[in-house]
Amino acid sequence: MGNKLYVGNLPYSVRDEDLQQSFGAFGRVSSAKVMMERDTGRSKGFGFVEMGSDAEAQQAIAGMNGQSLGGRSLVVNEARPMEARPPRSGGGGFGGGRRDRDEGGFGGGGRREGGFGGGSEGGFRSPYGNMGGRRDGGSGGRGGY
Repeated sequence: MGNKLYVGNLPYSVRDEDLQQSFGAFGRVSSAKVMMERDTGRSKGFGFVEMGSDAEAQQAIAGMNGQSLGGRSLVVNEARPMEARPPRSGGGGFGGGRRDRDEGGFGGGGRREGGFGGGSEGGFRSPYGNMGGRRDGGSGGRGGY
């Protein structure tokens, strides 16, 4: 058992200090953090609390899980380690591709696999063949429909 707790189903009005105060009734709180949206600064509705010891963490789970805070029933359990995620990259799909990958998507892409609306030489690729267009499926110029 670890001493780091996941706290879910938080009201969007709850802040770090509120978590610290609520969990302080069960022992020493080393840290309390409500996760916030990067762009908007709004709460994501969950956070993490690190208690002083494993025993205090167990008491906090027993005392806070299912309790109402701001009209919402809290979910409190031991935090799991963050799972490794593959690195983010460009790639095809909506928004365009990367030139070094020769991929494209709706709105952009590389040379070979141009997307729907653009790319350096891309464009709409007809499912019916070339239809008199350029070899790579583009419609002239620097992409386009």
